[in-house]
Amino acid sequence: MQERNVWVDYAKAIGIILVVYGHVARGVFSAGLPMDEAEFVLVDSIIYSFHMPLFFFLSGLFFFDSLQKRGRGGLIINKVDTIIYPFIVWSLLQGTFEVVLSNYTNGQVTLTEVLSLFWMPRAQFWFLYALFLVFVVCAFLYARADRRYFLPLVMLFGALFVFQQELTVNNMTRFILGNTVFFALGVWFNEVKAFFLARYTQLTLFFGALFVIGQYLFHITFGLNYKDAGLPVLALATLSIFFMIALSMWLGQFRVNWFLFIGASSMTIYLMHILAGSGVRVILSKFMGIDSIAAHLVLGTLVGIAAPLVAQVVISRYNLYFLLTPPKWMSASHLRMRRAVAQ
Repeated sequence: MQERNVWVDYAKAIGIILVVYGHVARGVFSAGLPMDEAEFVLVDSIIYSFHMPLFFFLSGLFFFDSLQKRGRGGLIINKVDTIIYPFIVWSLLQGTFEVVLSNYTNGQVTLTEVLSLFWMPRAQFWFLYALFLVFVVCAFLYARADRRYFLPLVMLFGALFVFQQELTVNNMTRFILGNTVFFALGVWFNEVKAFFLARYTQLTLFFGALFVIGQYLFHITFGLNYKDAGLPVLALATLSIFFMIALSMWLGQFRVNWFLFIGASSMTIYLMHILAGSGVRVILSKFMGIDSIAAHLVLGTLVGIAAPLVAQVVISRYNLYFLLTPPKWMSASHLRMRRAVAQ
């Protein structure tokens, strides 16, 4: 019998490892190191076809229960603490490092770009920005909805995804139209979760085959890329997500503590991995003269995962949680509670 939600941490672990590898590979390619371009583009598109949609999906899994428990306002306030706070703190921290070390990195980051985070989020932090917007939109849409509306909402957001290029007017609408469908898919998935849990072995094989076939047809036969909009991108992301979920449920039969720790620490890794992975690339190429692609990819990915995990342990041991969540006195939830008491 699986422990409750172990498979969710496995899915997060798979997703965050792909995130780190994808960003390390992009950094190596952008640095002009001797990397096969066609191979890089193919692997990059395969990873990006589903790894961030997977995280929106996972975020949607527990959304409706949380909405019913906290209410619309309470949920949004909670996300200010758990999403907006680390978004601001780490956008500024990473941005400051990038400005100071711009002579050693791939890009010339300016302080103005760093301070533009509220209308033009940079680097990996676009995900937190987009996720908060999706939470707000769905908090209003699902507040009066019951479970019979879950699938129609998936279909609605699916249609908006397909036609997002025609409907996008700014960054906010682009983030909402391009990602809410996967969040809504996660909300709906609770309706069929028991079916998956009862048949995860068969479904892993079934969706695994579809994953391989779908990725081959998409990238090789039709020569498409994840950046292409439309129904094929949505279909590929959806079947890839289902494969990852079925695989994670199958892996849930086994308890691998270090892998679970990676999944449970996925937010910390997401916040810090660029600094760690980029640091490895700079040290290897600028100071050691190493241009081995294998060395860069392996060491960059390992350090990109391990360094944030060490930081997570240090944060826990020395009570440095202000790096990830706001101190109680300044948290939005605490301020809301004080205001309610005062009234």
